[in-house]
Amino acid sequence: MRIAVTGAGGFVGGAVCRGLVADGHRVVPLTRREWDITTGPMTDPPEVDAVVHCAAAVTDWGPLEPVRRANVDGTRHVLATFRTARFVHVSTASVYDPFRPTVRAVEAEAPVGRYLTGYAATKAAAEQLVLHRPDAVVLRPHAVYGPGDPTLLPRVLGAIRGRTLWIVGDGRAAQSLTSVANLVRAVGLACAGGPGGAYNIADAEPVEVGAALRDLLAARGLAVRVRGLPIGVAWPVAGALERGFRLAGTRRPPRLTRYAISHLAMERTLDLTRATTLLGYAPTPTSFAGAADW
Repeated sequence: MRIAVTGAGGFVGGAVCRGLVADGHRVVPLTRREWDITTGPMTDPPEVDAVVHCAAAVTDWGPLEPVRRANVDGTRHVLATFRTARFVHVSTASVYDPFRPTVRAVEAEAPVGRYLTGYAATKAAAEQLVLHRPDAVVLRPHAVYGPGDPTLLPRVLGAIRGRTLWIVGDGRAAQSLTSVANLVRAVGLACAGGPGGAYNIADAEPVEVGAALRDLLAARGLAVRVRGLPIGVAWPVAGALERGFRLAGTRRPPRLTRYAISHLAMERTLDLTRATTLLGYAPTPTSFAGAADW
């Protein structure tokens, strides 16, 4: 197949390009240099059998409008550019309700009417645009990690103070994590066929967040203790910090946000039945092997 990949210069998009090439596909990588998707449809698009839409503004802080332009308008422009190609959209499990635990969530539980961040709200809106195309596929990974990760690993390392990593909660909240290798595997399957619609994508089984962080730190060769803060204390403090940072116009987010708390102190697990039965998705377990080189 000849497959176009938006966001090819990013963490996920780059991994998708390499994985598709390894599987024998001809890949047309599209970076911002080739096409700024916020400006409108491409005037002379390549002929492709499928398009994997990875380009997005991935941030849980800052003004909403640039995020909306990238995630909503940009998705609309990609859809308009590739009207007949198989469309695979990389979304996020952040489209589930952030105010309550996500317990083996099935795809029909999203979108919801409330979100903590513009990122989640705009990704949910983008999904609705994509799903108007009956054969289009939406993939919802959670907490994507692996070589080249620009988000999760840097945040974990940046939160270490001395020899302690402070998290919210007791560390026992179950989490469905998604290795970038499993996500790439799902993208390949979605390009090849299967019914349209949304699919949860994650590693084979959930893990406890505290245990996962200890495994990650050990794989990095770091002797760090993971300690917890009560969620009842952390939540109002995070809300106050967010308000203060917004009033001050600070571009960097506070170290503690309600979005981060909702993904660490609450269960975030996904039901993979639809992906395993309809796409043939067979994920590998969570592993941080090789993390010292990420």
